[in-house]
Amino acid sequence: MQDVDAGIETAEVVIVGSGFGGLAAAKQLNKSGVNYVLISSTPEHLFQPLLYQVATGVLPATDIAPPIAGILHRHRNADVRLGKVTEIDADAAELTYETPEGPRRIRYGSLIAATGANQSYFGRDDFARKTFSLKTIDDAKRLRGQIERVFAEAETADPDSRARLLSFVVVGAGPTGVEVAGQLKELAKRHYHQEISVSLVEGAGAVLPPFGGNLSEYARESLQRNGVEVLLDTFVTDIESGKVTVKTKDGVERRIGAETVVWSAGVQAGGFARMLAEATGCETDRAGRLLINPDCTVGGHADIYAIGDMTSLNGYPGQSPTAMQEGRHVADIIRRKKQPGTPFVYWDKGSMAVISRFSAVTRVNDKIKFTGTIAWAAWLAVHLFYLVGFRNRFVAVMSWLVAFIGTGRPGFTEDEKATAAPVSEAPRRAA
Repeated sequence: MQDVDAGIETAEVVIVGSGFGGLAAAKQLNKSGVNYVLISSTPEHLFQPLLYQVATGVLPATDIAPPIAGILHRHRNADVRLGKVTEIDADAAELTYETPEGPRRIRYGSLIAATGANQSYFGRDDFARKTFSLKTIDDAKRLRGQIERVFAEAETADPDSRARLLSFVVVGAGPTGVEVAGQLKELAKRHYHQEISVSLVEGAGAVLPPFGGNLSEYARESLQRNGVEVLLDTFVTDIESGKVTVKTKDGVERRIGAETVVWSAGVQAGGFARMLAEATGCETDRAGRLLINPDCTVGGHADIYAIGDMTSLNGYPGQSPTAMQEGRHVADIIRRKKQPGTPFVYWDKGSMAVISRFSAVTRVNDKIKFTGTIAWAAWLAVHLFYLVGFRNRFVAVMSWLVAFIGTGRPGFTEDEKATAAPVSEAPRRAA
């Protein structure tokens, strides 16, 4: 990195985003000593698949959000910066990003975009103010504060108020929705010793649609045995104060009372994807995801790569394994371990989702599938493997033992209490 004319810096590689894909690319570049600048809007790397465990009190926030600088501290060629990209000039290979100290400009040899995706509300942006999502640590803290509030208020409430307070609706029966619904039931039964109502609403005809077949059916039956109401082929049409309106594909409408609505349905590419599309002329899909080239380049720019949830390629799943494999692929092209233009090919290592204590589904391939305790143990092992740092793994094991075998849950730490938004600011009920 060196200063050049007009205050513009230069970098061999610039990575924008610190998720699974961005860090995978950084680690691969480091193998060849390639100098890179990583620009992140947050100082932490978020282990997003475990956000729901922070929200339900299984894990403290610090265990799934280690500092990026700590993860990459052995990379002598790394330059980690806190900032948000505000402008891209693709022809000049320059970008501008805002830092706490003010705007800065940087010229790159190669750019790797890995900023992920946001929650999609399918044209009903007002739902964002009326529901809880799980995309950031702050989201998880707000939901956790809401859960603690409703259980606390329910202890002294009259029967009608108690029923309202302890009613939850989870929208979207993908892995996050299934895991949240199952954990809410576990939390109420084993920690608060109270009976709650949980409704899981899914527009498709199956729980965990990508799994399909016996695994989806097992997940549905497991949720129902645990007391979760599963509503398939059903869509949310409105959310009001204390109630959710749903409609089946046959047109049957129903209102469900709910103090807490958790939204985990659909994703939408964020502002950086739109900025990159405008700068490069790259086409996007209906969710705003970049329709990248087979080698993960963007539009007609061989020096710009995009990976992960902000992209769409060959129908590959928008999951962390895809982002990590794409990150390593583009890094190998940059460090000359692969020829420029080499198409990315996804290696499907399987999928898994936990439903409740000792219950999960795991699909390795079309022939090898697990359910129940074996799948649950496999889920624990895989997530421990990918947690960054020995301390995080050790603390996670202890927290899981307490939560899954005992009845305890870690409370808010003093730092978390100080940084969490007051419950009054959370989207409790629509005004």
